[in-house]
Amino acid sequence: MTAPAAPGAAVLPLRAADYQSHAVHCPGSAWVEKNCYIDVWIEAVHALGLEPLAMLPFTVRLDFEGDQWTFFKPPHRDLERLYGIVVHELNPWRGDIVLHAEAQARQGRLVFTEADAFWLPDTAGTDYRQQHTKTTIVVNALDRTAETLGYFHNAGYHELQGEDFRRLFRTDVPPDPAFMPFYAEFARIDRLKRLPAPELAALSTELLAEHLAYVPATNPVERFAAQFPADVAWLQAEGLPLYHGYAFATLRQLGANFELCARGIGWMAAQHAGGDKAALAEAEAAFDEISGGAKAMVLKTARAVHGGRATDFAPLLQGMADAWTRGMQALRTAVV
Repeated sequence: MTAPAAPGAAVLPLRAADYQSHAVHCPGSAWVEKNCYIDVWIEAVHALGLEPLAMLPFTVRLDFEGDQWTFFKPPHRDLERLYGIVVHELNPWRGDIVLHAEAQARQGRLVFTEADAFWLPDTAGTDYRQQHTKTTIVVNALDRTAETLGYFHNAGYHELQGEDFRRLFRTDVPPDPAFMPFYAEFARIDRLKRLPAPELAALSTELLAEHLAYVPATNPVERFAAQFPADVAWLQAEGLPLYHGYAFATLRQLGANFELCARGIGWMAAQHAGGDKAALAEAEAAFDEISGGAKAMVLKTARAVHGGRATDFAPLLQGMADAWTRGMQALRTAVV
């Protein structure tokens, strides 16, 4: 077997101290962090000098899945069509993700891997050294000898070292054949497409028309609203700690998805990519209403769960359901 290559590799010349996140992750956003997978894709595409707003048409497909809203992710085929980025699953046959990440980085490829947020210092105040939570990071630069890592996570680019490196990648323990490695992918960026903004927006509009064919057949906010009172009663019996997981899986995914949907539509309209501009503006406003409603629901529901009081959520939920209907109708007018 060929000996492993010497440690130390990087894809993009980034420094955490200098990195500026994309505008959708700015403090003024309703949802600064959306979910771990879409967040790292936004920042990876942004760091490559491309426009991540173009990849957001898939957000119109969000559905209520019964116990959660869809954990929304950019389809790999969309990334390839828009940017020329090709994604493959990484097979960790060596049993050491560091070796694989180094090998891929030397070929100019970013590695997306699940990780334990317990060892990610950018989560200080929430998960870091407090609770073990699965999340997704993108490995950009790493050095086993120096025990350093540069990585995308959530809303930005970060660095860690020392014990965090050793524990994150299990380099301080003997190989364990019973350990199941986290899922990982690598992104090939050797054939990037840098389309002019109008051309990129036109292609994004085509994708939007395609994704509209897969919008839920019935209003998913109405289905969520019908179940929500029973969920609140259950959460009041279980207590506030369980509510935080529920809120992330439901209200955060609903709100963050439609905030991104609105930003993508706004960008599309600004690029004059075709379609009815007034209808696009109506859709953008409707989806912002859903985002804001979900944000209000997070706080209102937390108070209801904590205080155990009966609360009427119907008007807020009905407003969000009506906004979903208006937004989807406006999009169909604009692009179909």
